[in-house]
Amino acid sequence: MGWRRLSLLLFLPLFIHACSTSHVDDSIRMGLASSPMNLDPRYATDATSERINRLLYQRLVAFDEQSMPVPDIADWRRLSPRHYRFRLNPEAGRFSHQRKLDADDVIATYRYVLDAKNASPKRSGLALIESLTKVDELTIDFKLSRADPLFPAYLTLDILPADLIADDHDFAHQPVGSGPFSFHSWPVSGKLLLVRRSDKRLFEFVEVKNPTVRVLKLLRGEIDMLQNDISPELIGYLESQSAIEIAQRHGSNFTYIGFNLRDPHTGDPRVRLAIAHALDRQAIIEHVMHGAARQAEALLPPEHWAGAPSLMAYEYDPEKAARLLNDVGYTTADPLRLVYKTSSDPYRIRLATVIQSQLKAVGIEVELRSYDWGTFFGDIKGGNFQLYSLSWVGIRTPDIFRYVFGSDSLPPTGANRGRYVSHAVDRLLRQVESADTLERQADLYHRIQKQLHQDLPYLPLWYEAQVSASNPRVSGYRLMTDGNYDGLEQVRLRQPEETSDAQIAVAH
Repeated sequence: MGWRRLSLLLFLPLFIHACSTSHVDDSIRMGLASSPMNLDPRYATDATSERINRLLYQRLVAFDEQSMPVPDIADWRRLSPRHYRFRLNPEAGRFSHQRKLDADDVIATYRYVLDAKNASPKRSGLALIESLTKVDELTIDFKLSRADPLFPAYLTLDILPADLIADDHDFAHQPVGSGPFSFHSWPVSGKLLLVRRSDKRLFEFVEVKNPTVRVLKLLRGEIDMLQNDISPELIGYLESQSAIEIAQRHGSNFTYIGFNLRDPHTGDPRVRLAIAHALDRQAIIEHVMHGAARQAEALLPPEHWAGAPSLMAYEYDPEKAARLLNDVGYTTADPLRLVYKTSSDPYRIRLATVIQSQLKAVGIEVELRSYDWGTFFGDIKGGNFQLYSLSWVGIRTPDIFRYVFGSDSLPPTGANRGRYVSHAVDRLLRQVESADTLERQADLYHRIQKQLHQDLPYLPLWYEAQVSASNPRVSGYRLMTDGNYDGLEQVRLRQPEETSDAQIAVAH
């Protein structure tokens, strides 16, 4: 541990004791590493926006533990291989402007996303929908251009009100949904206020980019909850505080290194293979992440119904990595030089520094560049990178492979940010479209993941564990494996007599 980090952890108790404070209102405050960027679910792609939108809106379909589709606000019947009938539950709910959600809203939402001129990034996953027809106020027929036994799993769009879609309402900044929370205000870019509809409890989502400052604010009572984006040292320190509740569970969010395949260096498969053998991922998990992750070989976790648990890991072999680089023409005297982009989060920078060190050991000189989230994500979407690291969060359906790796899925209509082109993967994706059983689809997705594992447009790193920390004011929060904030539906404020002893413990 560096002296700066050690001195900081030694300083924390003194700082908290001297400055301890708390807010006394009835709101619950959650600290975020980054603010949501867009609360219009037709366009939102960043993780924070997606998680907030899950609180504001409802969807037709949910998922079980194996990521199979189950009814959410609608159930369905398959009338024929290309004809599905969805019926809304009578309890589907009302939008926050008091209109009841009905079939018109479902149809308007899906038609908007399917209209190519609207350029929604969600369109590609729904392209097989040929038509939508209103049967009655609660019933919608979906006609497909081709059969797909997994079709219900694609219907995860957050449903918007048809009347406001027609009025071109600004959902990005003033969302109107029918979910368990409603929009209250967004007074500044780093502070979003929602109201839990069941009890009118106010929730504040406060951006605090620096993780140490987030922890300080938690301990001082300025915020009540944190989730993820906390370094192992800070987690360890929080665990030593008797009044702070720490929860952790296995996660499914997939962290990876992305390559620009149009770059002359990272576009060379030998270079990507050398990087794969140069990284000791398990050592990073054990010694840097303190075990708060599990090694990944594919985008989908192995327990997913379409996962690929049989993929063999790229072994840590720095000598093999060096030989591969020599074959390409690089030596210690004339090393390969690459630029690695990451966010400005200190923990992400630290992980990138460890990766930089391991690559240097085999003869790759890496220049690290960190940026604020907006600049960083903009560069990645624009293909302005050689190497970068990001995570996919909340992935449930294997159609993600078309969205991320299809040769026609370039931004902004897809997420093929590395400009990967594989005729083999494209062919397998087309075969998935004609597969008439989930078993056949699963087999094809296994083959797709095997090809991706060989080509390395992504280098899989790990599935990060989910971690939350809360102070004595709140209880009842439940972590989700995908990192979503669904547990906020149950979290509650403790009564004053429940918190007094714990607050004294924190202050001292």
